Amino acid sequence: MTTLQLNNLQPAEGAKHAQHRVGRGRSSGMGKTSGRGHKGLKARTGGKVQSGFEGGQMPLHRRLPKRGFTAPGAHLKAEIRLSDLEKLTAQDIDVQVLKQAGLVGQLVRNIKVINSGELTRKVTLRGIRATAGARAAIEAAGGSVTE
Repeated sequence: MTTLQLNNLQPAEGAKHAQHRVGRGRSSGMGKTSGRGHKGLKARTGGKVQSGFEGGQMPLHRRLPKRGFTAPGAHLKAEIRLSDLEKLTAQDIDVQVLKQAGLVGQLVRNIKVINSGELTRKVTLRGIRATAGARAAIEAAGGSVTE
């Protein structure tokens, strides 16, 4: 067996076959109607059944109930934990600081701190909201929240 090299690449045996040349006379076996039969949708130019069509029966994608919802502005909101604030070196924290630290995406506008994890140092939040529990934990550590 020969080694595989760029100059001897070829498709596997039986993988390729000659294309049918349709509409080239009766003797070819693919003349006149060219294998499309007589009349009907699939005999016409561009005649394809649309995907999901079930012959007039109510299609599956319409029979099943709708579920779920994606809020239009969901990508503009973010939540961060108290433990994330603990890792930051800055004492004054605003939206820009969180974006630079990579804790929230660049498109995020509204940030809320949630009460998850520990906060042992003093931080000042500016323009960032906090849940009641998170606000209490921040103030207990000597920090403040100004929205």
